[in-house]
Amino acid sequence: MNGISRRSWLKKIGLGGGVTLMSGGLLSPLSAEEIKKYNPRPLEGPIRLGSNENPYGPSEKMREAMINNFDLGCRYPWIYNSDLVKMISEKEGVPEDHIVLVAGSTEGLKITGITFGQGGEIISCAPTFLSMMDYAELWGTDINWVPLNKDLDFDLDEIEKRVSYQTRLVFLCNPNNPTGKLLPADRVMDFCETVSKKTVVFSDEAYYDYITEPNYPSMVELVKKGMDVIVSRTFSKVYGLAGIRLGYLIARPALAQKLRERVVANTNIMAIEAGKAALQDPDFYKFSLEKTTEAKNAIIQTLEELKRPYLDSHANFVFFQSGKDIKELNKAFADRGMIIGRPFPPLNDWCRISTGTPEEVALFNKHLKEILT
Repeated sequence: MNGISRRSWLKKIGLGGGVTLMSGGLLSPLSAEEIKKYNPRPLEGPIRLGSNENPYGPSEKMREAMINNFDLGCRYPWIYNSDLVKMISEKEGVPEDHIVLVAGSTEGLKITGITFGQGGEIISCAPTFLSMMDYAELWGTDINWVPLNKDLDFDLDEIEKRVSYQTRLVFLCNPNNPTGKLLPADRVMDFCETVSKKTVVFSDEAYYDYITEPNYPSMVELVKKGMDVIVSRTFSKVYGLAGIRLGYLIARPALAQKLRERVVANTNIMAIEAGKAALQDPDFYKFSLEKTTEAKNAIIQTLEELKRPYLDSHANFVFFQSGKDIKELNKAFADRGMIIGRPFPPLNDWCRISTGTPEEVALFNKHLKEILT
């Protein structure tokens, strides 16, 4: 820990001999078995709660899979992709030729942007996850930005009005980052079905696993119907593999082939083996969801105590209105050894805070009370 013991670190940041700030019992410390199986990140400074990373993982099973296949590191990875592609196709209920493996869903967003966006425009709302639009803009694509509506949702009506002969792609992030909000199921399905008859629709579903609404549809259902819809998924969030870089796109074969030809980074042996193990580790999947819910509830309890507005989140973060400029809030937390979410203009007095381990969340709650009271 960079020359400082964990006990000294806990004392320095104000947690004494352990986690004593467990937010009304909502946060429970991990057992020795959970620590071994699920690999929580150590409490080290600076504590990073600004990137929506899973504080757990890779799980014991994923680590073992990578270690056991380390000798394959001398091989090119593409001949080993087929087993993982087959597992993903079975999970998503589509043929294997609908799956495009990428080195993290961010690569999938970028290659989609330059594949379909060049020579025209991409329409999306702001704020949202920017990787596709920022990258496509470098290659000459115009970005037609639509503000979120008064409820801080994607303004589907306004997007639909703006679709024209120049529109090459419409980008949705659902649940959205940074708000964590989920679009109404019937409305988003109808929107994607209608708009995909005019242009390609991209549905970023990086946080789909965290959705709590029963039977909420993925836009994969429209891909199955042969529509011009592309869906992205990632192993970075619920599976805890953000540093391994693995994701995939789902699209009808003609679109998938165009995307496959643009893949740059490709996957690697460790990512392939970790992904296969992740899909066969339901215990870790369930644990990740349970601990994310615990952490969100503890953060929300603090926000309610402080009477700070927040949005219902279907992701692994909470978006709340602090009443302070985000740059000022960032500095206050940085001075206490913690990194929180970046600015999301024009919502400059809102903050996105990622869920963390029980110790990290307890510490965030402590600092927030100190700063806002």
